[in-house]
Amino acid sequence: MGNKIVFLDLKLQYKSIKNKIEKSIQRVLDSGVFVGGEEVKKFEEELTRFCGVKYAISVNSGTDALFLSLKALGIGQGDEVITTPFTFIATAEAIANCGARPVFVDIKSDTFNIDPELVEGLITKKTKAIMPVHIFGQMADMEEIILIAKKNKLFVIEDSAQAMGAEYRASLPRKSTAKAGTIGDLGCFSFFPSKSLGAMGDGGAVLTNNRKLSDKIRLLKNHGSSLNNKYKNLILGVNSRLDGLQASILKVKLMYLNKWNKEREKVADYYSENLKEIKEINIPIVKDGRNHIFHQYTIRAKSRDKLKKYLEKEGIPTMIYYPLPLHLQPALKYLGYKKGDFVEAEKASKEVLSLPIYPELPVKGQDFVVEKIKEFYKKW
Repeated sequence: MGNKIVFLDLKLQYKSIKNKIEKSIQRVLDSGVFVGGEEVKKFEEELTRFCGVKYAISVNSGTDALFLSLKALGIGQGDEVITTPFTFIATAEAIANCGARPVFVDIKSDTFNIDPELVEGLITKKTKAIMPVHIFGQMADMEEIILIAKKNKLFVIEDSAQAMGAEYRASLPRKSTAKAGTIGDLGCFSFFPSKSLGAMGDGGAVLTNNRKLSDKIRLLKNHGSSLNNKYKNLILGVNSRLDGLQASILKVKLMYLNKWNKEREKVADYYSENLKEIKEINIPIVKDGRNHIFHQYTIRAKSRDKLKKYLEKEGIPTMIYYPLPLHLQPALKYLGYKKGDFVEAEKASKEVLSLPIYPELPVKGQDFVVEKIKEFYKKW
């Protein structure tokens, strides 16, 4: 059984919707419109409906979604943006590439998300925004973050790359239940193939309820060109357009996303139920008022590296997200952080292990993963 398990099987997903995907691709091929066009427009409309937001602007990657959001807010040289060191490099990279300085805040040990209690103490006159990351598929403590931002007149950019469809239920502005990416000023998504809503290539989007920000990002993503005259460049922008083929594929997949997220939750529930008695492991927790779409099912494990090797020997692939926190990355050495600055993030990087999880993972596969983890700790 072990050698049949993969970490993420996108081929199974494709087979389940093959006919619809091929029809959508053929429609684009027949149209001859490969960049922008009707497919992109329709996908953006579907995305606004799914997320319950006024505007969705497609771009060519999640990294560009973050970068263009910062640019649209006028964040640049000399500014600071508060974020987490426990995430993919793109979060801090986008901040740095705008000329601003990433300012890190440690994470909460239970959810791996940014700790709002530590944010306010790092706000300075240079601080312009807070960028929480909804890590692994569960939203950060947005109610607290919004209150801090309002009090200090800061923008909030949600890095929702891993959380499409996740929800937060609380006394937030506008509505009692809000989807990831719709609570802050801007919400950013990645459609990298491995994401819960994944393209067959790169892709991304920015969500907002602010018309001016929506218009600004549309300008920025297309060389600053006027919407009415592409050869009239109003501002300096970039080339960050989603192509029609990817939009058509994403439009099909969006119809299945709620179903796929629920199936991921079932796999996660099965893992949690069967791993909860192992004292050497901490299973993921789901906070009250939130759901968890389990983009990753990430445990904290004693002897993590030995467990990883053991599982791999048995034919079970695992991943470590993330082995080195951002404040210790060579590319960000110039920020001046050192080992020991963010204890929780550093501890997590030594303990986290993500197990195979995808909607089509069969129960016998889940059983095999559980069996081998139990086997390891009995021998350990």
